[in-house]
Amino acid sequence: MRYFPLTDSDREEMRKCLGIKDTRELFSDIPQDKAYYPLDHIPPAVPEDRLLETFKEIAKKNKFSEYLSFLGGGAYRHFIPEVVNHLSGKGEFVTPYTPYQPEVSQGSLQAMFEYQTMMAMLTGMDVSNASLYDGGTAAAEAALLVARKARKKNTILIARNLHPEYIEIIETYLRDLVELKIQYVDFERTTGTVNLEDLNKKVCDDCAGLLFQSPNFFGGVEDSQKISDILHGKDALSVQVVAEAMSLPFLKPAGQMGVDIVVGEAQSFGLPLGYGGPYLGFMTAKKDFVRQMPGRIVGETLDVEGKRGYVLTLSTREQHIKREKATSNICSNEAWCALRAGMYLATMGKTGLLKIAKSNHLNAAYFVKEIKKFPHVTVKYPKNFFNEIVLEINNMTVDDFTAKLEAKGILLGVPLKWFHKDYEKAVLVNFTEVHKKKDIDRLINAIGELK
Repeated sequence: MRYFPLTDSDREEMRKCLGIKDTRELFSDIPQDKAYYPLDHIPPAVPEDRLLETFKEIAKKNKFSEYLSFLGGGAYRHFIPEVVNHLSGKGEFVTPYTPYQPEVSQGSLQAMFEYQTMMAMLTGMDVSNASLYDGGTAAAEAALLVARKARKKNTILIARNLHPEYIEIIETYLRDLVELKIQYVDFERTTGTVNLEDLNKKVCDDCAGLLFQSPNFFGGVEDSQKISDILHGKDALSVQVVAEAMSLPFLKPAGQMGVDIVVGEAQSFGLPLGYGGPYLGFMTAKKDFVRQMPGRIVGETLDVEGKRGYVLTLSTREQHIKREKATSNICSNEAWCALRAGMYLATMGKTGLLKIAKSNHLNAAYFVKEIKKFPHVTVKYPKNFFNEIVLEINNMTVDDFTAKLEAKGILLGVPLKWFHKDYEKAVLVNFTEVHKKKDIDRLINAIGELK
């Protein structure tokens, strides 16, 4: 492939399209005293000890550790055992590239294989890849997979209670594929779950499949079996998206409820919150889809001496086969993040995972039970949730309510008006195992004081 650098006329055309006169306008969000453009305005070098002092002074401005956070909406804070940080930080794991040479990459390949095995077990699927960028791109890749598998069917159904950011990514992926079109399936306003009547109406002969989320964006657990039955009745595929992977040990595996493909975000398995990344997209599916799956799949085999070994069995990207025949333009993956997830899952084990997942749900259930005593707030969907609930504010605006809690050192949650106009009074509140009873009581008491 040839590299074609941008010409001045190319840059000018891009500026016109963006509506800017100067390229530096793209960096207008950076404070002027920190924006060094041109580069001759960069401050002079300072001694190392002074530089470290400067960094410490800057770090002191970050007050997040002083707040009690109940933020969620696709990014979740969970406890990470120190052994995961220690082992994943070893040089042999941090530095290697794609394991094209299995004879020198057995450690990395086996780690990927174990990760795949555990993800397949958690989702009840036959195969797993290792891995994809994040939950949003995994959902988009699933939409493309469904379209490839269905061949002449050109309509992709998307549930409207799928994470709004995931929907935007899917729309971006499919926007220029003129042969594919998106149709949306509504959700019940009384339960927050997929409207099965609307789904029944919209599943047509041209529908390749449906992407729905469970637990959905509002925290509700969907009836994956009923959804899958409706889809299979019209020869369409069922794709379940999971944004909170910690729900997998707690809920019945999707593979036991007729779902064909399970994709999502595995950040909850050993990855800390870090300004939006790096995260870990996963994809698991029935074995019928294995040759259509994007990314890489590690397989177990025997060498010439009969000893167990691991190899890249499938890696259907454009570097390995003709570009137009590649199943995806995913050019890399999140192998190190998958490695951490595998270490986390192995460390916690089946019993530990279930205990943590139960703690997530019970913390949310405790809040739902105790918050009922206050008339100025309401839990909109008080049933069939995992660890997120929708809290409606009845006595003031969401902005005022969350600001008053923030003044008390509490970050309540994600305002749903950011994504849905119908939810101006609602906040998405998340609970995980890191929240102790005293933390939840502190939140409840603080809410009670805002009558």
